[in-house]
Amino acid sequence: MGAAKETLGEEQPWAEVSPDAARRLLIAAVDAFAERGYHATTTRDIAGRAGMSPAALYIHYKTKEELLHRISRLGHDKALAILRAAADGEGTAADRLSAAVRSFVRWHAGHHTTARVVQYELDALSAEHRAEIVVLRRLSDAAVREIINDGVRAGEFDVPDVPGTTLAVLSLCIDVARWFDVGGAGRRTRSARCTPTSCCGWWGRPAPSGRPRS
Repeated sequence: MGAAKETLGEEQPWAEVSPDAARRLLIAAVDAFAERGYHATTTRDIAGRAGMSPAALYIHYKTKEELLHRISRLGHDKALAILRAAADGEGTAADRLSAAVRSFVRWHAGHHTTARVVQYELDALSAEHRAEIVVLRRLSDAAVREIINDGVRAGEFDVPDVPGTTLAVLSLCIDVARWFDVGGAGRRTRSARCTPTSCCGWWGRPAPSGRPRS
């Protein structure tokens, strides 16, 4: 499934990108970067996938790296919004951690092509752009760490290494994008259900009993 078809209830993937030509180029870049890697992809490859001339690409994006930065920024903004919403949500720490993991896993499964580019092409960004993305990643880390710390203080979790556990939880969620293969919404939902249960089991506490939304 390409980036143009990746959606979880969205009417139009990448709808926040305009005009339409810029959106088509971004979608083409995601598919090309995921298939060939950033360094092996040329601007001609991207323009061709979008049905445009190479010159047309430079009207909307000055460089190939600018395209990667746009993709990475949008993806990390979405990741932070998902995790921050869970951290600020209602319920116990276990409830909020389950919501965070479930939503994060579903995004990485439903947008696995985009997520592979967002998560695994960071080194191709310029130093300035990479530093900007690192700030967003640290904020995402802080949101999950906040939930786990709340659970430790409330006696819900027994976690001797909160930073290490935070890294493990996020890594487990992110890695879904690497191995996930399209198998229908049911498979995506099963993955999202399994992961919160696994995470909660790490520190000897049961996962919340409520069924996740499918």
